[in-house]
Amino acid sequence: MKLHDLQPAPGSRKPKVRVGRGRAGRRGKTAGRGTKGAKARGQIPAAYEGGQMPLHMRLPKLPGFRNPNKITYNVVNLDTISQFDAGITVDPDALRSKGLVRKKGPVKVLGHGDLTKPVTIKAHAFSQSAVVKIEAAGGSVEVLPASNGN
Repeated sequence: MKLHDLQPAPGSRKPKVRVGRGRAGRRGKTAGRGTKGAKARGQIPAAYEGGQMPLHMRLPKLPGFRNPNKITYNVVNLDTISQFDAGITVDPDALRSKGLVRKKGPVKVLGHGDLTKPVTIKAHAFSQSAVVKIEAAGGSVEVLPASNGN
């Protein structure tokens, strides 16, 4: 058997019905479209919903979801805090005055790098590794309330 010998099983293929071929034919005159109206006259888009605002226009344009209550922290690492003098209190205002964090928003201290001096650090949040390294260096941590974001 070759590719050109293949043909469908007998009776499985029917001839296409030729619509709109006069009043005498089975599908003549209105050709199965009823009378008048948009469906009888032309193509209707698949997205058409009878005048209602279509789904593709009701949905948001951009993908994803933005949480309005999300807290975005200004992060600072321990290797950055190590440039402060020993025994000093490092708070968000001190970090902002040196330009290490942005002017607005809460501050979070992360544990990247090493801290060799004992310092007291005040911030809105701390990572676990940062707390361990600060206390190992002889310093202390103080968590600020994150209500005003300063």
